[in-house]
Amino acid sequence: MDTFWKQVTAQVEIIDMNGQVLMNSFGVISADKELASDVQTALQGEEGVWIGHVGRQKEKVMAAASPILVENQQIGVLRFIASLREIDQAVREIAIKYLSFGLVVILFSGLVSLFLARSITDPLKEVTLVAEEMARGNFKVKSKQNSQDEIGKLSETLNFLASEILKKDQLKNDFISSISHELRTPLTSIKGWAVTLKQGYENKELLQDGLEIIEKESDRLTHMVAELLDFSRFVSGKITLQRQYVDIAGLMGHLRIQLTPRALREEIDFQVICDDNIPPLYSDENRLKQVFINLLDNAFKFTAPGGSVLLKAEVDDKHYHFHIIDNGCGISPEELPRVKEKFFKGKSSKSQNGIGLSLADEIVQLMQGKLELASELGKGTKVTVTLPLQEAK
Repeated sequence: MDTFWKQVTAQVEIIDMNGQVLMNSFGVISADKELASDVQTALQGEEGVWIGHVGRQKEKVMAAASPILVENQQIGVLRFIASLREIDQAVREIAIKYLSFGLVVILFSGLVSLFLARSITDPLKEVTLVAEEMARGNFKVKSKQNSQDEIGKLSETLNFLASEILKKDQLKNDFISSISHELRTPLTSIKGWAVTLKQGYENKELLQDGLEIIEKESDRLTHMVAELLDFSRFVSGKITLQRQYVDIAGLMGHLRIQLTPRALREEIDFQVICDDNIPPLYSDENRLKQVFINLLDNAFKFTAPGGSVLLKAEVDDKHYHFHIIDNGCGISPEELPRVKEKFFKGKSSKSQNGIGLSLADEIVQLMQGKLELASELGKGTKVTVTLPLQEAK
């Protein structure tokens, strides 16, 4: 037993079947000591464990008791008693380490979260302020784009939106100024001749000239107002096509008859090429005629006397192709990409309001077609209208 005790750091007790401590490795024996629960369990032939406090210092200990058997007969109890001071100290140290590490992690996470939150909220506040400023009508303000993330893209979108609004607003102002000038000119002529004729001139030639000018300027005003009304309907989405089968050969012939007098008057060689057997097109005849007249009107405007204008219609397996070709002044490379924009007027100043070509393009798109322009400055312009072959539904 001496050898066994020397190898064990815990206190060792040998207890008889009466609960009396026979041997104690610390040399302390208490005869009237109350039996602990682990000893009572061991006296009944089972292993027992007890945790509690002992001594004046109330030191926390753990005791384990096991029966001593000799030839399958229990003769006593072997009990180990170990202090939990070092274990508790180790647990406290581990707890302090983990709690300290946890506090550091929480502090670090909080700082990172705060930084990330500010990196998101600050740009959002700035974008919100810019959006509110734009909502009040100030589109000259710009949102700073400090990153390439979603907020940066939002800032870029806001800036693009503001620039587009400013551009459209400038176009609107230019359009209002232009249309005011264009309306004032015929009105001034009409009013001037009305005042002149009101004075009672008996010269029939003067009277005839005055009435012709009034008629011509009235037609011009009617055409401008009709274009504006059509443009307004297209912008509001109220235009619908009245589809029916259109005799393309008949339509080309009608355009030849309608515009030949103007061509003769302006000394322009006007030709229409169309196969008499071309199949009918299922579309809106009036809108189609409006597109061709608009395009031909532009061709005549920008073609000098002695020039030529050609209208050609052809068809393949899937599409109709209409070509309006002139050898007029052409369009500069800078203006060509913008000629279909709403309210755009080139440097030539021959356009009345800048919506004729845009209106024609809107009609062609409504017909699920495509309007394309090719031009070379000083050599002429070619406009191609491509429309799909369609059957009645």
